[in-house]
Amino acid sequence: MRAARFYAPGKPLALEEIPAVAPGAGEACVEIKGCGICGTDLHIALEGSIQLPKTPITLGHEAAGVVAEIGPGVDGWKRGDRVAIFPNVACGACYACREGREVLCLGAQVLGVNRDGAFADSITLPATCLLPLPEAVPFTVGAIAADAVSTAYRAVVHRGALRSRESVAVFGCGGLGIHGIKVARLLGASRIIAVDVAPGALRRAREAGATETVDAREGDVAKRIRSLTAGEGVDLALEFVGLKASVTEALRSLKRGGRCVVAGVGPDRVELPPLRSFVGSELSLLASMGFTREDVKTVMGLAASGRLDLASSVTDVIPLAQINEGFRRAFAKEGDPIRIVVVP
Repeated sequence: MRAARFYAPGKPLALEEIPAVAPGAGEACVEIKGCGICGTDLHIALEGSIQLPKTPITLGHEAAGVVAEIGPGVDGWKRGDRVAIFPNVACGACYACREGREVLCLGAQVLGVNRDGAFADSITLPATCLLPLPEAVPFTVGAIAADAVSTAYRAVVHRGALRSRESVAVFGCGGLGIHGIKVARLLGASRIIAVDVAPGALRRAREAGATETVDAREGDVAKRIRSLTAGEGVDLALEFVGLKASVTEALRSLKRGGRCVVAGVGPDRVELPPLRSFVGSELSLLASMGFTREDVKTVMGLAASGRLDLASSVTDVIPLAQINEGFRRAFAKEGDPIRIVVVP
């Protein structure tokens, strides 16, 4: 089978023929019908800011496809089933797994990070990673729903606990932030203020449902958010960037009793406000890591019913042979992409 192999940061992915892996006990082989290019892929391949334990490796973790073969002991799946792929292969034995919090598994293997991913013709993995893909959801949408959308969904719904009529500020309007806006709108947020430095991202944020936008290049974001909220600030700030500066501004933008959820990942060390204001205003600072299987199923149901429009999130579809060009475009934000999906 063909696979896009990563060897070192800054080097093009190598499209190679490698042996297809037959499924063993409890495993399934999935023919890939779509795999999204995520920011994590760009951090690995172009920036080198995420170090991998071994190379070469096949990248790609936002995937959907069709079950091609099942191994011994697999029940509930058959050849031809449409599936989305849960990209976190949990150990099933640690305390997080025993408590049903696989997203925090101590021994997790993530597709395209510490085991081969889905920028390939097929992938073999534990059948526990298969999730049903409704007929009404295209493969390209199913692929990104299992990461770009579900990560934002968890941050807004479970960690942020957004309630109808609350106000929201979304910091970073890329693949995660855009879906954070869509989910916040679905939940009935009264005001959604989108913050970014790219005019194209802010335009897409308005199209996704933001009521106001703030260009962070113009400075003092928190002050401008407060001016839009009659000096109060917002109930919930969502940080999808992963930078100290944006976390600081997100905290400063909160009203008393407000909540800040950080889903962006990066090397920066963040700082709390002075304790007299942090404690005195009873602020909450929460982290949000990934998503659960139930999150993906819920997102799929919302997409299938038409309540959550995700078709517009697929900016372009490209063949596997053009994956390096897709990485370049995504990294340069050429055409203001939300998600470019690779279809082998």
